[in-house]
Amino acid sequence: MTKRDYYEVIGVAREASDEELKKSYRKLALKYHPDKNPGNKEAEEKFKELGEAYEVLSDPQKRAAYDRFGHAAFAPGGGARGPQAGGGFHDPFEIFRDVFGGGAGGSGIFDDFIEQAFGGGGGRTSRGGGQRGNDLRYDLEIELEDTVAGLEKEITFTKLDTCTECHGRGASEGSKAETCPTCRGQGQVAHSRGFFTVASTCPRCNGAGQIVKNPCKRCGGEGRMQNRTKLKVRIPAGIEDGSRLRSSGHGEAGVRGGQSGDLYVVIHIRPHDIFSRHGDDLLCEVPISFPTAALGGEIEVPTLSGAARLKIPPGTQGATLFRLRGKGLPNVHGRGHGDQHIRVLVEVPSRLSRVQREKLDEFAAIASEDSYPQLKTFLEKAKRFFGGK
Repeated sequence: MTKRDYYEVIGVAREASDEELKKSYRKLALKYHPDKNPGNKEAEEKFKELGEAYEVLSDPQKRAAYDRFGHAAFAPGGGARGPQAGGGFHDPFEIFRDVFGGGAGGSGIFDDFIEQAFGGGGGRTSRGGGQRGNDLRYDLEIELEDTVAGLEKEITFTKLDTCTECHGRGASEGSKAETCPTCRGQGQVAHSRGFFTVASTCPRCNGAGQIVKNPCKRCGGEGRMQNRTKLKVRIPAGIEDGSRLRSSGHGEAGVRGGQSGDLYVVIHIRPHDIFSRHGDDLLCEVPISFPTAALGGEIEVPTLSGAARLKIPPGTQGATLFRLRGKGLPNVHGRGHGDQHIRVLVEVPSRLSRVQREKLDEFAAIASEDSYPQLKTFLEKAKRFFGGK
């Protein structure tokens, strides 16, 4: 089978910089990583192909040889050494770990990155022993008015908290947890799948790295129990719909001394009867009467800080926008306030009395084309469109 061009494999041009090369490799390696594509042989082969291509192109000498001779540079007698001394390219998992900052043993920054990249919100083994608690999500609805000055809200939720009987140890009084003999305290065991070595949660200790022979009767040895929790959350002024607030350490408790997860409060702002939000600006639509639009006047409009007066000039057309500076919402980063926009809607009476109809008939009779400049312009354009002169 003919090998693909290494630059094509990684998805970069031949003149790509080292940083561009690494960035593209990162993206594709995450996409085709076996942990994200279990049982997918095609993804497995692409991950292997990526590792091989990156091993060559990330090395200046190998890249120069490849640019000159192509794949022939690494064939037997080709004059360059792409493979290892043993005759094959490096394990793509080792290359992956190197690129993402970890060591060959799978610890350090690499583990933290993998936890985030492949769906972990909790459950990993902490470096100090024990298993990290899961992150939690709480959806909180607030009113638009609450975003003007911000507020403090008390929320109540149920989560796994540290057991009050064994204080998180999971062991009965006088007993203690012991290192799991299966995973030797790592919380993970390695399995060989042909070319790949994949780590999975230890089946004996469930990732805790420890086992308890005499478990706590109250929590069953987990060191945690369900508890109803109250927490005060500070919601900043100007917060937007869909924003997430992180409360560190207020997720589920870790297992046997593991780090607690985090709580993410997702903000949902209820739709308002009058205002619609556009960033830090507000928009409201206000109906005005035909006489007010024609003659002008002053109307009262609502704002989130109270009523305000708005002057309507004579001859105002429907859908005209007016602006009240600084009457919008505060910027969540403290960069001033937005504006409030008012769109006036000219309302035509749906029912007329006999006297009103007579007066309007009189007005229509004496009104000239100049009274309706928009209508006059449109009629002229329509006449030209239909071929008139």
